[in-house]
Amino acid sequence: TSEGVLASVKYTIKEHNLPEIDEEVLKTFIGPPIQNSFSKVYGLKGDILQELATTFRNQYKDVDLLKAVPYEGIYSVFEALIKEGKKVAIATYKRQDYATKIMHHFGFDKYTDIIYGADHENKLKKRDIIELALMIGDSDNDAIGAQEIGTQFIGVTYGFGFSKKEDICKYKNVGSADSTQELVSLLVGDK
Repeated sequence: TSEGVLASVKYTIKEHNLPEIDEEVLKTFIGPPIQNSFSKVYGLKGDILQELATTFRNQYKDVDLLKAVPYEGIYSVFEALIKEGKKVAIATYKRQDYATKIMHHFGFDKYTDIIYGADHENKLKKRDIIELALMIGDSDNDAIGAQEIGTQFIGVTYGFGFSKKEDICKYKNVGSADSTQELVSLLVGDK
């Protein structure tokens, strides 16, 4: 969902007349709560952070939400898990209503109706969401959230955050995958 998230961040920056940032800094907005990112990048505190979050979320919900593209082979991962009798759930830092809309739009509801997302007020932390489901993630936020609650973690490099397996090894994990095919092998073995 990075394309839509980044488009909404750029929109929010422009709408609030904040200084433009380079692409590498912009990418740091993917993963953490949006308020945390604006606070870290711009040094902002207080009510303005909720105003920025509201602008971002409205733009994301109304314009940029469905700019997402499912990872190549991800449906095969779901099919293999279901075939093995695994219970599948989705845990995301996206707001619950956004996550549900994306899930239905891209047909992930064929594999599960269990989705855990964030709340608008940012009260739920990643650990609260992960605690509800097994964690497979592509970022340090995912790894740290899983570790904080003692949930096993599998890191993937085909997502946005981790670019190589060595990045994943910095965190407690039970495995890593460079592709969705490798993830299937890790989760259910080669059958």
